[in-house]
Amino acid sequence: MLLVLILAAGVWFAGGKLGWPAQARAIALGLLYVVVVALNVVLPPGTPLREALGGSPGEWLVLGALGLLVAAYRVGLDRLRARVRPENRPPETRPGEFAPGELDRYARHVILREIGGPGQKRLKQARVLVVGAGGLGAPSMLYLAAAGVGTIGVIDDDTVELTNLQRQVIHRDASVGLPKVFSAERAMRELNPNVTVRPYHRRLTDEIAADLVADYDLVLDGCDDLDTRYRVNRACTARGVPLISGALSQWEGQLSVFAPADGTPCYACVFPDRPAAGMNQTCAEAGVLGPLPGILGTMMAAEAVKELTGAGTTLRGRLAIHDALHADHRVMRIAPRPGCPVCGGGAPGDACSARRDEVV
Repeated sequence: MLLVLILAAGVWFAGGKLGWPAQARAIALGLLYVVVVALNVVLPPGTPLREALGGSPGEWLVLGALGLLVAAYRVGLDRLRARVRPENRPPETRPGEFAPGELDRYARHVILREIGGPGQKRLKQARVLVVGAGGLGAPSMLYLAAAGVGTIGVIDDDTVELTNLQRQVIHRDASVGLPKVFSAERAMRELNPNVTVRPYHRRLTDEIAADLVADYDLVLDGCDDLDTRYRVNRACTARGVPLISGALSQWEGQLSVFAPADGTPCYACVFPDRPAAGMNQTCAEAGVLGPLPGILGTMMAAEAVKELTGAGTTLRGRLAIHDALHADHRVMRIAPRPGCPVCGGGAPGDACSARRDEVV
């Protein structure tokens, strides 16, 4: 049997040296195998030639069966590889680098003087956390993903409901019942497969807020819970991370950029006290115009792009108020107030309010 195996190896390697294709060498080995098995069947037991060929066809049949299994596996694997075309494979790039052809997607950004190639690269390298995957977070995340922000985190413990679909445009009817963060993740990946999405299906608590915020360059807060708003503000102030905060109700929304580390007020400077009972109704309680979150959410995304690229003038130190019912838009100057318990070094409970001067 050893003699036959040596002969087979010689046929394979000698054929390769002579330039035979693999298929031709495989056919030669197949013919050799058939001859050996036939001789083991035809020759009487005990003859010298049969003994030299193994003495029994059983061992050769087992070896042939194993060879067929290996060949079938290789054929199946080759067919599977052939179905995965190179152009359909995700691009293999290092974090912060553009995939082949990706810059074509952002061509309209690149030709903007204020953004250009360097600004688009900063977007690619940026990490943005979105708190809340609802009305404000939905359009914000879509435009952040479309703009090419490299890493987008989203934290929310809620699930998609049918009543959300009137305004939360990142979710679809088929997503009802699905956690909002996973619905948002799917939509962003479908829009731009080059972005990295980090979904956190949980509530933002004091225990995780500071560490989570510290892992990002910018935070967008569009939640509808006051406790979470104050919690995000404390975490961003403590970690020196700029915060873009938006809020809305019925027909009106407001928006600002808070960066106390750079001299702006924080959220607690402008809104130090909770509204009186019944004055801070949720969208479910008071209602909300469907397009309004889109208006404010896209403004939040625009502020994020400017913050990350250094383009233009952001809403730092200013509060924008949009009234969709009367088509009115105002911007008010806001300033830090010494004694703020969050950013001004005051003790908890100190009076704290920002100066607000309307800009015409």
